[in-house]
Amino acid sequence: MTSHSAAAVEYSGPYGPIGALLADTGGPYAVLVPGYTGSKEDFAPLLDPLAAAGFSPLAVDLPGQQDSTGPAVEDEYLPGPLGDVVAGLVNGLDRPVVLLGHSYGGLVVRRAVLAGARVRGLTLLSSGPADLPHGPRRQVLDLGEPLLRAQGIAGAHRALEVLNAGNPRWLSLAEPVREFLNLRFLRNRPESLLGMSAGLRTEPDLVGELGEALGETPRLVVCGETDDAWPTSLQRWMAERLGSEFVTVVGAGHSPAVENPEGLLAVLLPAWKAWVA
Repeated sequence: MTSHSAAAVEYSGPYGPIGALLADTGGPYAVLVPGYTGSKEDFAPLLDPLAAAGFSPLAVDLPGQQDSTGPAVEDEYLPGPLGDVVAGLVNGLDRPVVLLGHSYGGLVVRRAVLAGARVRGLTLLSSGPADLPHGPRRQVLDLGEPLLRAQGIAGAHRALEVLNAGNPRWLSLAEPVREFLNLRFLRNRPESLLGMSAGLRTEPDLVGELGEALGETPRLVVCGETDDAWPTSLQRWMAERLGSEFVTVVGAGHSPAVENPEGLLAVLLPAWKAWVA
């Protein structure tokens, strides 16, 4: 993963410690929330540039991911309960917060706002208005659930290894990165993967409610130009309904923070600086 100068820290959460990476500059917080099977390390390329711009980037693991403790109850990993966790974290910080959620994390952060998270601005990155549309990504979730229930994390990981063996993108990754991603997957609680998978397939459209909750708070919708999860047309429609600017990042798919961090930062920083000015 990309090297950075952020420190590993922990925050208290309702289920135990919340693992995070923080580069505390004394400036406003940029709280970064990852997606399904993700972790705080997904934002590594953004941490030092955000700090250099005067923000205090705080990338977190959601409960059940990587270094965050999670419950043994699947429903606690739906966007609503996880949004409550993020809202509690945000409202416990002592400086202004801009909040970003990637993919499933986007569904979580909007729930955080609905739960009363006090933010200076909200960014939805490669996320959508409701459940994941039908397509290859959703098909993997449908096929993976019975396997995960029958064989647990280890069995699901073995199936993932078979898929990755023929995946050129996976094979192009450096060996240390592949090793990290393998170990990260194995650190997920099975309940978290099952609960988040259910959330990705059942979350209702809450765009109207989110717009009302935000009021005059600024918002931004961003995705890679070749996003293959929620189509860019669907994300554009969501932005229109939210009264938000919609920006695509060239040279990026579903994970702009990794695929084109410089392009993503060129979108985020001008907006975020205006939000906290």
